[in-house]
Amino acid sequence: MSVPIAYLSVVLIWSTTPLAIQWSALGTDFAFAVLARMVIGVVLAALIVTVWRVGMPMHREARQTYLAGGLGLFGAMICTYWGAQFISSGLVSVLFGLAPLVTSLLAALWLKEGALAPARLAGMALGLAGLAVVFQAERGSNGPHAGAGVLALLLAVVIYSASLVWVKRIGDRSPPLAITTGTLTVSLPLFALVWWVAGGSLPEQVPARAGAAIVYLGVFGSVLGFALYYYIIRHLEAGRVALITLLTPVLALLLGITLNGETVPGRVWLGSAAILLGLAIFQWGGGALPARNPNKEQTT
Repeated sequence: MSVPIAYLSVVLIWSTTPLAIQWSALGTDFAFAVLARMVIGVVLAALIVTVWRVGMPMHREARQTYLAGGLGLFGAMICTYWGAQFISSGLVSVLFGLAPLVTSLLAALWLKEGALAPARLAGMALGLAGLAVVFQAERGSNGPHAGAGVLALLLAVVIYSASLVWVKRIGDRSPPLAITTGTLTVSLPLFALVWWVAGGSLPEQVPARAGAAIVYLGVFGSVLGFALYYYIIRHLEAGRVALITLLTPVLALLLGITLNGETVPGRVWLGSAAILLGLAIFQWGGGALPARNPNKEQTT
């Protein structure tokens, strides 16, 4: 596959995922929708790993990676599916755009990667200001549960980012497809448990749109999207890859308006613009400052 096609595919998959999440719960419930998606994802990932003979490493670091990824996937997806019931699909994508900011902050704290550069701190502050605007707008215009939906998405972002930092701390070098398969496999029993606690009932009939959305998410959102993302990371510089986090929220907002009849208040647009501008400043505002060397300071 050519790199441009892979890049465009990732943008389209990530842009349509929030809307597909909302459609997948139509006529069912969020617990069944996310469980069905993960079952499809596990089956497809296992099939690909078997056919391509990728192999599933089971050494200590690999098992730790599967656990870290699986717990992170479970926590992030449960919060996302629950919160997506109360906010627009485009806003789901905008809020997940905060993931690079949260990940870098956690990496600086957990992995001791050094202090963030001033420009990155400014971008983070602008993103948080935009988030405050979005939260106030949603809480005041989209019903009593909209604020809770925003908070659930923020919790999903924190869990997702913490899982990424945890995986990076482990430092496993297993094949990406093996990590994806292991992550999905670890998370599947947890999704099944939530579905069982929520009632454990199967819908008598799954609407066509919901069924198509579940299959789409299981095939593209859970497996192929990750595989293509790892592929472009290996073939493009970080700046071009980072553009994905700026393109997908805008496209997701437009898709929600066009295909789902969503109404986005002006203050949400304003807050979303501040979040995306903050993310752009953060992405291209420099990295972390060098960590201080106590031994060197003592000798100077």
